[in-house]
Amino acid sequence: MTKSNDSSTVKEFILLGLTQQPELQLPLFFLFLGIYVVSMVASLGLIVLIVSNPHLHTPMYYFLFILSLIDLCYSSVITPKMLVSFVKQNIISYTECMTQLFFFCFFVIGECYILTAMAYDRYAAICKPLLYQVTMSRHVCLLMTVGVYVMGFVGGMAHIVCMLRLTFCDGNIINHYMCDIPPLLKLSCTSTSINELMLFIVVSVNVTVPCMAIFVSYTLILSNILSIHSAEGRSKAFSTCGSHVIAVSFFFGALAFMYLKPSNAFGDDDKVSTIFYTIMGPMLNPFIYSIRNKDVHVALRKTLNKRMFS
Repeated sequence: MTKSNDSSTVKEFILLGLTQQPELQLPLFFLFLGIYVVSMVASLGLIVLIVSNPHLHTPMYYFLFILSLIDLCYSSVITPKMLVSFVKQNIISYTECMTQLFFFCFFVIGECYILTAMAYDRYAAICKPLLYQVTMSRHVCLLMTVGVYVMGFVGGMAHIVCMLRLTFCDGNIINHYMCDIPPLLKLSCTSTSINELMLFIVVSVNVTVPCMAIFVSYTLILSNILSIHSAEGRSKAFSTCGSHVIAVSFFFGALAFMYLKPSNAFGDDDKVSTIFYTIMGPMLNPFIYSIRNKDVHVALRKTLNKRMFS
């Protein structure tokens, strides 16, 4: 076990992984390997469909493309290192740990804001259809995308700068399958009050603000839908928004449950909770957005037909 009075001399951490029960290691390895493969194939498939089909080159699918790209990177930051814990002792260097933490924060915050952008897009499409092309112009979509990545970068850097000031002298065993903030704070032998304050501020801003924006968007959308006299029109509007509401509820619910509480309360149950937004979310998103989506079905048929007859 590495001990030091200076965080700069900490060479490595040991990730305990999801469970220490030997009989569960192999089944869980294949389970999460399968989830990772499905996540990669589904996200890549959706990206290829959107890029290769001109009728999907709209703001709605542009943001879905960004979401799929974030999910693709998000899974690759977390899952491969997690799989190592099931087959051998999982050692991660100090530098790798901080790098993983940064990209984890970067992508999770980015997902918060891309989901918000998608909600605004649905609001513009349903509540302001005549002004939709102006409201969601290419320039606006680009600015929103830049905002997504800027917020992710700022949030990630805020956590990393605070984490680098800590001293790890009580041990290097992280009770988690990744380098996350709460278990790292539990290892520090110096005051973590600044880190805990930063965690609360960053999570509060990046969960509360997007949630409020999404709530306002869907309140206005619901009001507009209820004013539609055609049952078919209402059904189409609800189906357009339904998949996004499911994804938002799943992601933000798990995120708020995990981080809006004291970091010293982190335990084994919380490791299981993080699976819902770090591993299950990226796998489910492509299916949530495509199973009942007629545009995606048409694009998939066209792509398959081109492959078969080319």
